[in-house]
Amino acid sequence: MEIIESFGDILRNYPALAVFLTVGMGFLLGRLRIGSFTLGSVTAVLLVGVVVGQFGITVSGPLKTVFFLMFLFSIGYSVGPEFFKSLRGMGLRQVLFAVLMSMCCFAVTVGLAFLFGYTKGETVGLFAGSQTCSSLIGVGTEAIGKLPVGQEIKDEQISIIPVCYAVTYIFGTLGTVIILGNFGPKLLGGVERVARQAHDLEKSLDNMSWDSDPAKFNAHRGVSFRSYRLTNRIFENGMSVAELESFFEVRGIHVYVGRVQRDDRIFTPGLSDMLHRGDSVVVCGPRKFMVKVGDYTGPEDDNRELLTYPVERVSVLVASPDIVGCPFSNLLSSPVMRGVSVRRVMRRGKEIALDPAETIERGDTMRLVGDSGAVAAAARMIGYADRMTNSSDLMFVGLAIFIGGLVGSLSVWIGNVPVSFGTSGGALLAGIVFGWLRSRRPTFGYIPASALWLMNNLGLNMFIAVVGIEAAPSFVSGLRDVGWMLFVAGAVGTTIPLLIGMWMGHKVFKFNPAITLGCCAGTRTCTASLGAVQDAIGSTVPAIGYTVTYAVSNILLVVWGMVTVLLV
Repeated sequence: MEIIESFGDILRNYPALAVFLTVGMGFLLGRLRIGSFTLGSVTAVLLVGVVVGQFGITVSGPLKTVFFLMFLFSIGYSVGPEFFKSLRGMGLRQVLFAVLMSMCCFAVTVGLAFLFGYTKGETVGLFAGSQTCSSLIGVGTEAIGKLPVGQEIKDEQISIIPVCYAVTYIFGTLGTVIILGNFGPKLLGGVERVARQAHDLEKSLDNMSWDSDPAKFNAHRGVSFRSYRLTNRIFENGMSVAELESFFEVRGIHVYVGRVQRDDRIFTPGLSDMLHRGDSVVVCGPRKFMVKVGDYTGPEDDNRELLTYPVERVSVLVASPDIVGCPFSNLLSSPVMRGVSVRRVMRRGKEIALDPAETIERGDTMRLVGDSGAVAAAARMIGYADRMTNSSDLMFVGLAIFIGGLVGSLSVWIGNVPVSFGTSGGALLAGIVFGWLRSRRPTFGYIPASALWLMNNLGLNMFIAVVGIEAAPSFVSGLRDVGWMLFVAGAVGTTIPLLIGMWMGHKVFKFNPAITLGCCAGTRTCTASLGAVQDAIGSTVPAIGYTVTYAVSNILLVVWGMVTVLLV
């Protein structure tokens, strides 16, 4: 016992250690698998937090909010382009889903209050905890404070709200995570089927989940660098580099000569340099042209020494009036493009075929590949270069979260009800908007995939760790004050709306299963469950359903909280 108490003293004196212990042990526990069942990192971190929190640890207030905002921004940034695409088809249906499911949450809570004879304060705490909507505490407290009853009754009702909230919040969060993350995919057809349908939706939105996986790459390489031995008789008397490239050009083969090896000498040729039979050359260009090169040069050889040299790939946003409105053939035949290949072209978030007759539009994004100097010159002619880097644009991240949080903190009063997105909703919307802007103008706000993963996972699990640590003491004391029956009522209030929501999304609205799970998580304003669902099916698609419903429910649940005080 003395060792345990000493350990508790260390955690109380250094609460940061308690948070990292919770996250580390939570991820370890989340990896364990019993048959096909696994808790997942989010659920495990919350459970470990509840255990660690029994030591009575006080964690710095802003820490939880900082990581939560970071997580929400990363989610919005990841799905921003797909979010606006999805609005065209299902945005209004998601709003209607949020309205119906929030009504269901309200009806179930009020029904439980009448069934068990709960007071107004107990009902508000039950509603706030079982639906994980902490803003209901403030709204309910204010509503009770305006009731035409004695101050002593008001104080009694108001004081019970946080106790009931603490008792029901644990299952409100943990139960939602388990129901949506573990059982939800199984109820909607099985984890594999839901993951496959999410993958199909990603494909239709041009957002392949494996595209950001560093262990995977696309087998189709748009641009190739190949080595050929010049054995064709056309090189018997020599041919300049310019002549060879023109020879290919008239045959519709848009390639260039990048390097030459003659005996033991390797060099980068100019247009006037001569090529002779027996030389080895590196020919560079789009893959579809490379398959024809060997017919005119000679056999391809595996010349590692000749092919070992650096090339650069850069995304360039089309902005120059000199090329906007011109066909791609004009750009490809420009002298500035010698030594540069266009690997792919993106237009309004979708890849388009590189057809020489296709007209170049402002805002197109071209991926250029080639020699660094040539790529830089071509990028200057086309528009704005967006070079890949390992660094994140932290100025963009910091200001975007600040702007989103500031906008979210502003309230619009509808009667006596303050309506706002809150700083969390503001950060989520900022991520969506700035992520979308980044996709349209990729000249700012770059965040590497690895950094985005860290913001997402560390942000969420740090937040969940602090939630568990802080809720643990009041959860235990609250159970003693109000009894286990309120915990059971909270579990019922959490579970029934989720089951109805999954049924509505699947049968009535006919959403993609991943979108259904995201909508349920959003309507319940339970961000932890979104992370659990994404982990379970290996896709960020649920976030598309989460965003609209989260914003709508944040407003509606507050309104229903006011109505609850009036009805009970």
